[in-house]
Amino acid sequence: MMMHFNFFKYLYFILFLFASCEKVITLPIEMNDSKVIIEANITDQPGPYFVIGTKDTLKHTSGGIYKTNRIRGVYGNTYYLEVKVDGKMYTAQTTMPMKVNLDSLRINSFPVNGENRYSIIPVYQDPVVLGNSYRFIQKINDSLDGIYNIFNDNLNNGKINQRPLNNGTETLSVKLFDSVSVEMQCISPATHLYFYSLSQQSGAGPGGGTAPSNPPNNIIGGALGLFSAHTSQTKVIRIVNK
Repeated sequence: MMMHFNFFKYLYFILFLFASCEKVITLPIEMNDSKVIIEANITDQPGPYFVIGTKDTLKHTSGGIYKTNRIRGVYGNTYYLEVKVDGKMYTAQTTMPMKVNLDSLRINSFPVNGENRYSIIPVYQDPVVLGNSYRFIQKINDSLDGIYNIFNDNLNNGKINQRPLNNGTETLSVKLFDSVSVEMQCISPATHLYFYSLSQQSGAGPGGGTAPSNPPNNIIGGALGLFSAHTSQTKVIRIVNK
C-alpha cells in the first residue's frame, strides 16, 4: 500500500499585459485539502501482498509501502481494507473475480505507410456469464507501455477474444524482433471503472482524452487510489518474420 501526502498552497500567477500601459494581475487559486493516496492490491499469486487483509497487520518496508504476513488471495473471496492516517479511518472492500485463463498471445500485423506494424492479441475464452472485466499490462523489451488496455464483455460475451492491445506509443511501439510480455488481470467492476476513467483522461480516450478529474474509486473516507483484488497471469511472445 502506498500512501502519499500532497499539500497545495496558494499559487499566484502574475500576468504582464503589454498594451498602452503595463498591468499586473494576481490570480489566487483556492487551497485544496491534502489527499491521501492508497494503492492496495491482492492477487491469486504467491504473496506477500501490499494490502491489509482479514486480521492481518502490515509491516512497513520502505517508502510508505506495507506488506502482508499471512493473507492469501482466493477467487470469490471478499477482502476488507482499513487504513488509519492521523486519526482518520479509510475503508474499502473488494471481491476477487474468478480466473479466466490466458491461453496464448497472437501477433497481429498490418501495413502502415509501406511498413509492417504489430500488435498483440491476448487469446482467452470469455465465460458465458456476463460481467467479466479485464486489464492488460504490456511490456515491450522490459519497458512498460503506460497505455491502459481495459476490456469487458459487454460486446463479446461468451466469445474468444479478438481485440488487439494498443501497439504502443510514438516513443515505444511493438517492432520486429521485440519481446513482448503481457500480464492479464481479471478485475472487479469497480477496478474496471477506475482504470477506464483514467484511460479517458490520459489521451487514450476519444478525441485525445477528457479533462482530468479524480477517477471514481472504492475507498470510503475521501482518499484517492484503489483497492483491487485480481487474478494475474503473464505470457511472453517474440515478434519474428513468418
